[in-house]
Amino acid sequence: MARRQLQSGRSRAGKASGRAKVHVRRGDRVKVIRGNFAGSEGTVLRVLPKENRVVVEGVNMRKRHRRPTPDNPEGGIITFEAPIHASNVMLIDPSTGEPTRVRMRIAEGDGTTKRSRAKERISVRSGNPIPKAGA
Repeated sequence: MARRQLQSGRSRAGKASGRAKVHVRRGDRVKVIRGNFAGSEGTVLRVLPKENRVVVEGVNMRKRHRRPTPDNPEGGIITFEAPIHASNVMLIDPSTGEPTRVRMRIAEGDGTTKRSRAKERISVRSGNPIPKAGA
């Protein structure tokens, strides 16, 4: 039975519907802080905001047995990274190399439009801005 949504965008169970705000982006270096892979580091390959999960390179490796298809004539055992919950990873500050929480700061622009104000991520531990991945 589908849960009815209230006008506020929440279901009767109290959980927010739709997407969750994920604190990491694709290309960020993260450290896993909880679970079977705690302590391992990797790069975020994909972010799944609807499930509040991230796929981290080299973490949570799974195997699937695939039968031969026209695309994959050999079939065999395929190894891939499965998603883990976003709360189990922490962003690594590029300037210090330590895991940190993230805050957002709105940098003032020229003030002509609302879009001229840019958001930037700030490391809580060092106070330094975190550059966008790949930039």
